Amino acid sequence: MPAAARIAACLALAAVMAATGTSRGVAAGRCERLVISGDPDYPPLVWFDGQTMRGTTIEIAAAVARRLGLPYDIRYVGPFPRVLLAAHNGEIDLISEMKDTPERRDYIAFPATPIFVNPIAVFARRDHPIVFSTWNDLVGHRGGITLANKFGGGFDEFLGQHLTIEQAPRLESGFAMLAKDRIEYFVTGYYPGLAYLIRAKEEQEFTALEPYVTASDNFIGLAKKSGCIGRLADIDAALADLLRTGEVQRILRSGFESWRSWLAQQPAKRG
Repeated sequence: MPAAARIAACLALAAVMAATGTSRGVAAGRCERLVISGDPDYPPLVWFDGQTMRGTTIEIAAAVARRLGLPYDIRYVGPFPRVLLAAHNGEIDLISEMKDTPERRDYIAFPATPIFVNPIAVFARRDHPIVFSTWNDLVGHRGGITLANKFGGGFDEFLGQHLTIEQAPRLESGFAMLAKDRIEYFVTGYYPGLAYLIRAKEEQEFTALEPYVTASDNFIGLAKKSGCIGRLADIDAALADLLRTGEVQRILRSGFESWRSWLAQQPAKRG
């Protein structure tokens, strides 16, 4: 076939593909399945059991998918920074819980309805407590957070401007740093912090100081590169309906019970 004829044939095929919606780009835009992931170190809200992602917000995200009649996959992709990267690259569709921050809005869309209110606590050693009643009381002390964590309520900005902070790769690393006196306090979500201490049997060694640093809304996050981005309003409506019927509250209440039950089934670690 002459070169000119081959070019014409290719152009004709491309036109047919565009008209019928069989090009890769158009197919990728279809909402046929939700790939769900989350922070694997945030029990009882979400955690990785060595085989799959579990937890209350994973259950809620799956319930939303079922309300929409969408098949779904629950996928472990690694620590939370990798989860964010996977959403940024369009490799997953939905993150089961996260803070709504300006930088995340570049690649994540958030429904109007929050999934739950998440209190953020300052944890300290019981034998080395610090006086805490306002954020300013943390100034001059060595603190820690988990890498990529955001807390909302203005605390992230205060932290960046006024506090001395060391970032830990995982939640348990932060408590280990606290135990070794590398830091004097550790800021994390109250629920995952308490869940870790239950698992590690260290509830008597650390305490969550009051008041909470902040208590802010957490949301389901939908990747803007997801083929389901056009169904953001439907996701919001499904979540609002689950809240209205009490299903979200029921799942959240059962979170610590599920976590304790799972821990009780794990074989004892040998020292």
